Amino acid sequence: MAERKRPLVIVTRKLPDVIETRMMELFETRLNHDDVALDREQMVAAMAEADVLVPTVTDRIDADLLAKSGPQLRLIASFGTGVDHIDLAAARARGLTVTNTPGVLTEDTADMTMALILAVARRLAEGERLVRGGQWTGWSPTGMLGARLGGKRLGIIGMGRIGQAVARRARAFGLSVHYHNRNRVHPEVEAELDATFWPSLDQMLSRMDIVSVNCPRTPATFHLLSARRLKLLKRDALIVNTSRGEVIDETALAQMLKQGELAGAGLDVFEREPNVNPKLLKLPNVVLLPHMGSATLEGRIDMGQKVIVNIRSFADGHVPPDRVLETEF
Repeated sequence: MAERKRPLVIVTRKLPDVIETRMMELFETRLNHDDVALDREQMVAAMAEADVLVPTVTDRIDADLLAKSGPQLRLIASFGTGVDHIDLAAARARGLTVTNTPGVLTEDTADMTMALILAVARRLAEGERLVRGGQWTGWSPTGMLGARLGGKRLGIIGMGRIGQAVARRARAFGLSVHYHNRNRVHPEVEAELDATFWPSLDQMLSRMDIVSVNCPRTPATFHLLSARRLKLLKRDALIVNTSRGEVIDETALAQMLKQGELAGAGLDVFEREPNVNPKLLKLPNVVLLPHMGSATLEGRIDMGQKVIVNIRSFADGHVPPDRVLETEF
């Protein structure tokens, strides 16, 4: 009996060496050694050849691009948790299976969320710039005063895996946990986290000292924190976003920070990545990071392993464990 043909897997970005090596062993694999994002023409060519495409969140796979894909393309095994970069309805219409890598980045992203909360509250970036700039003249009783975390109220927007992981960390720092979510979490989870549920986002925002954005990017969450909602926050409130930049109206946020209507912000994501709003770059009370919330080697390897399992399951005729369900389309 002839050996089954190995699927042609095209990977759009550089992945950890251990993952790429395993892919080469298992599949007919085409890698992106230069780690330069494929342009539109290159994406069209890749989708015309590949049996399996492994894109990342930087690849915009819209209906027009999917319409140009070859008939042999049956699986899009995305390297990442979010799938808002893929037109899922168009993929379903073409009979394509889409998978992602959920769950593996929860702890890493929650760690970064707490790091940003600490950095903004205690003015870490400002202090670091002061030292590097040679402007520090020594300790002072009133120098670089920040805010204590203990006893403050943290409002989490989006109480999924990451939101709950943030809540667990926040409790260890003495923060009071509050949350707004599309659906109230299970009573046992709420009790474990000692978390207060707010059905109204507006009401929660007006009472919080710190707000953490941990909800996914969907049409419903685009500019969820609009100019109107940002105005509800207290003047001494802090806001941190490790989710998606589009959830916050960046222009309104920058204006409020500049005018002192908000105390500070920590942003790992931006509306038009990799471009950052120039107004934010000029503000001293904002910590800006290059979308590195999930950037640990262990996390990236875990993601790659999930991609491999999804491809192998699909190639063997099974339903991939991380298939994006039709109800999510």
